[in-house]
Amino acid sequence: MPNELIWILFALVNFSLLLLFYRLFGRTGLYVWIGMATVIANIQVLKTVDLIGLTATLGNILYGTAYLATDIINEKHGKKEAKKAVWLGFATLVTMTIIMQIALAFEPGAEDIAHDALATIFSLIPRIVAGSLAAYMISQYFDVWIYDKLRNLFPSDRQLWIRNNGSTVISQFVDTIVFCTIAFYGTYPFDIWLEIFITTYVIKFAVAIIDTPFMYIAKNMHVEKSNSTN
Repeated sequence: MPNELIWILFALVNFSLLLLFYRLFGRTGLYVWIGMATVIANIQVLKTVDLIGLTATLGNILYGTAYLATDIINEKHGKKEAKKAVWLGFATLVTMTIIMQIALAFEPGAEDIAHDALATIFSLIPRIVAGSLAAYMISQYFDVWIYDKLRNLFPSDRQLWIRNNGSTVISQFVDTIVFCTIAFYGTYPFDIWLEIFITTYVIKFAVAIIDTPFMYIAKNMHVEKSNSTN
């Protein structure tokens, strides 16, 4: 199966699972999803694949679902709850980073088969980690802010796609430029840096467009604020 087809199916699976979390667990499910997505996306980004002749990293789809989850919370539960979700995602990512660095400090046993693989995945390149954390906080907070502004300008349900796509597309641009600048600027020649930036953003832009029907589905879901039972 070609990578392009897998990518489309992968996107559909990711967004569908997000809606399932929301349907089953309500707002709490979205909080959990955002934390999970930020962690797994930062692991997936280590794998590169060829898509339509471009070298791309994985993680962009799952990372994009975090923006959709934030927009759903903002739309249905308010700006304050959306900001809370952003901080939960950030705290989850920082916690994972700290815990895995301590885990790698242990001397592996003589029969260990996992340490080298874990070290490859979780060893830190400081600029990349700094870029990822900074990009997440800046772009997600910006997404919450601009979504709220767009909702005031385009308040009707028929204009939901404007505030959803508008906030995500612009926020993903901010995310990409912050991350690529901190992580890669000066490391590569400018033309290579620009190619990385453009290809990364094009993929994120596509993810932002794909999430539109899922935003409408979530908008029309009748989900309790808390689906927990005693």
